[in-house]
Amino acid sequence: MTDFETWLSTAVKAIDSKAQQAAIARQQQLTKPAGSLGQLETIAIQLAGLQANERPTIDNVQITVFAADHGIVAEGVSAFPQSVTAEMIRNFSSGGAAISVLAKENNAQLSVINVGTVSQLEALNNVEDARISAGTLSFLKQAAMSEQQCQQAMSIGQKHIDQLVNAKTQLFIGGEMGIGNTSSATAIACALLNRNALQLTGAGTGLDSQGIDKKAQIIQQALDTHQGQLDSPLRILQFVGGFEIASLTGAYLHCAQVGIPVLIDGFISSVAALVAQRINPDSRSWFLFSHRSAELGHQQILAALEAETILDIGMRLGEASGAAVVLPLIRLSCSLHNNMATFSDAAVSTQS
Repeated sequence: MTDFETWLSTAVKAIDSKAQQAAIARQQQLTKPAGSLGQLETIAIQLAGLQANERPTIDNVQITVFAADHGIVAEGVSAFPQSVTAEMIRNFSSGGAAISVLAKENNAQLSVINVGTVSQLEALNNVEDARISAGTLSFLKQAAMSEQQCQQAMSIGQKHIDQLVNAKTQLFIGGEMGIGNTSSATAIACALLNRNALQLTGAGTGLDSQGIDKKAQIIQQALDTHQGQLDSPLRILQFVGGFEIASLTGAYLHCAQVGIPVLIDGFISSVAALVAQRINPDSRSWFLFSHRSAELGHQQILAALEAETILDIGMRLGEASGAAVVLPLIRLSCSLHNNMATFSDAAVSTQS
């Protein structure tokens, strides 16, 4: 086996069932009716098992945005020009983007990794240059990536997570930036779920109904063209994916292997999570899902992952912004779990 194949076949880290059971027992003793805090209880219990700690904490959070351009933009699938990808990377670096503000408010580390903008960028603060190529190719006409490029993109995600192990990261949030990437994510989802493009294609950056119809037609045409090649999650990622989506997939898989819980963002991030789950089904247990995107296909992706989100507030920005908005609730879940008194501590009766 190649090094890549060896890495891909590595088992995920086992969940600590003893810590999880201890967390369940603690929840049953806290001064509240059982289940009355809803998902705030289940989040803490899940994190206890993932962190191997009856009292989990989320103090050290890493948010990483992978950015890249997409050749499919040449087919007119986006309301924004391709130059916006590079412009937004500069905006991330200078602190002006939504995720920049949210990371600062949440006291989370924010990194940006350029895995494939069309133009080469100048050196920027907190931006790592890992540019594979000047964007992907148009998957309407050919495979978006070569097999080697797809593996390289996934390996960038893997190596980034290795750095987080050394930094003792307690939670990873992955984000994406790339004009045209809802088209790529939709094509991946259609191939994985055996759906027609019309069933999953949404507005993306703000297309009107006519633009959505055109986008769906292009995606469907591409799927029909490549149908004989789309026979595995990796091949689907290679033929209709994007560099940043592949990097997210690699990062999610490696988080599960090394034992870092993942808070998944919206539609595109959830598609990457679905690819990871299809490559290694056991990786799913390391994922928490932050919010339900307003993007059309997200509900079907969540259903395929048997995922329940924490919020549904109509967001569809990407950048990891929805996950960052949920982060205070995750911390409150841990704080309630760890700091509430038990019935015996507070001398509160448990029976009438």
